[in-house]
Amino acid sequence: MIVGNGIDIIDINRIRRVIDKYGNKFKKRCFSISEIERSEKRLNSVESYAKRYAAKEACAKALGTGLARGVFWKDIEVVNNQYGKPFIKLHGKARIIFKNMNKTSNTQIEVSLSDEKKYAIANVTIYD
Repeated sequence: MIVGNGIDIIDINRIRRVIDKYGNKFKKRCFSISEIERSEKRLNSVESYAKRYAAKEACAKALGTGLARGVFWKDIEVVNNQYGKPFIKLHGKARIIFKNMNKTSNTQIEVSLSDEKKYAIANVTIYD
């Protein structure tokens, strides 16, 4: 059963402009150390940041809060398993909200990321 679903699309050039203007200040505000390290290793690091940014927005929507009510950017972390598949790790208030959504101990979060030329998109589904 789907408990929450969120989707977000972002113009990659918007993220590029923010990074050009604010650099590490923006990165450190929105991304964990592991997210920054992973993105910086990529040939197209801006696309990586944009996908992670979209995933955080989508996850916040799936949680039903948006990035408000005490949920902050770093509370939602987008990491990759050993095969490169992205998954969500929750911290702080986002983790508490997720635990309160759990109908069973099997509640899970799935994330899908993609980018094409100008846009990055993410879909997050929380299900039991």
